[in-house]
Amino acid sequence: MQSGSIYVPRDEKFTGASPQNLYVTFWYAGRKSRLWTRGVIGVAGFAAGSLLAARFGWSDTLLPGVVVGALAALADFLVAWRSFARTAVWRGSRRGEVRTGRLLRRALTRHGYRVMDGRAVPGEASIDHLVIGPGGVWIVDNEAWSPDTYIARYGQRLFFDEKFGTSVAKGLIDAASTLAALLARETGIDVAIVPVLAAHSGKIEGRGGTVTAEGLTVAYPHRVARWIRSQPNGSLTEEQVEVLARTAARILRGTALRRR
Repeated sequence: MQSGSIYVPRDEKFTGASPQNLYVTFWYAGRKSRLWTRGVIGVAGFAAGSLLAARFGWSDTLLPGVVVGALAALADFLVAWRSFARTAVWRGSRRGEVRTGRLLRRALTRHGYRVMDGRAVPGEASIDHLVIGPGGVWIVDNEAWSPDTYIARYGQRLFFDEKFGTSVAKGLIDAASTLAALLARETGIDVAIVPVLAAHSGKIEGRGGTVTAEGLTVAYPHRVARWIRSQPNGSLTEEQVEVLARTAARILRGTALRRR
C-alpha cells in the first residue's frame, strides 16, 4: 500500500519537497498578502503625515503625507526583505562561511586581528575561521537552522528548540582545546581559544543577538566580530599575534570552504 492517508489526497506540489523549497513556495504565495499589508501601512502613514502637517499649521499637507506614507511602506518592505534574506544560507543560495569571513575581516583587520579561513585541526573537525588578535584567539564555525528554530540558554544548558546543544558545543570545544595545545607547543605562547558559532537563520533568544552556554557562544554573523572585541581573551602583543598566525598557517592544513 502506498504511504499516506486514504482520506486526504496528496498534493503533488509538495510530494518530496524539502523544508527549504516549501519555505520559498509559501513565501512567494504570500506576496499578495504582503503587498496588501504594505498598502494599508502606506495609507496609514499618509494619513498620519497629513494630520501632523495640519497640526503644525503647514499649508501643504499632501507632501508630508506622501513622504511619511512612502517611508512607512519602505520600512515594511525592508523588514520583509531582511527576514527572507536571513534564510539565504539555510536555503543554499549563499555560503555562510564566505559571508562570515567577509564580516570578520571588515570589522577586525583594521584593529590588528588576523582571520584565517578553512583550517583542519589535526584529529578534529575542520573549522571555518581562526581569529588571532590583540584580544586573544577564537575559532568561528558556521551553521544554519530553519527560521523558526529557537536558540536559547536555560540554566546552564544550550538548546536548539527542544534539543540539547551539547554535541554541537563539544565538537568546537574539543577543536579549540586541541588547537590551543598545538600552538602552545609550537610557539611557547600559552593561549586559550574560545569557540564561537555563527548562526545563519534561526532565532537567538539572547541579549544583543548572542547566547553563551556550555562553553560555546552562538551569535548572528554580524554580531560575531563585535562580540570578539568586547570579550577579550587574554592580551597578545603584535609580535605574538604574528608568531601565532604564522605558526597556525604552517601547522594547520587548509581546506576548501564547504557549502552550507
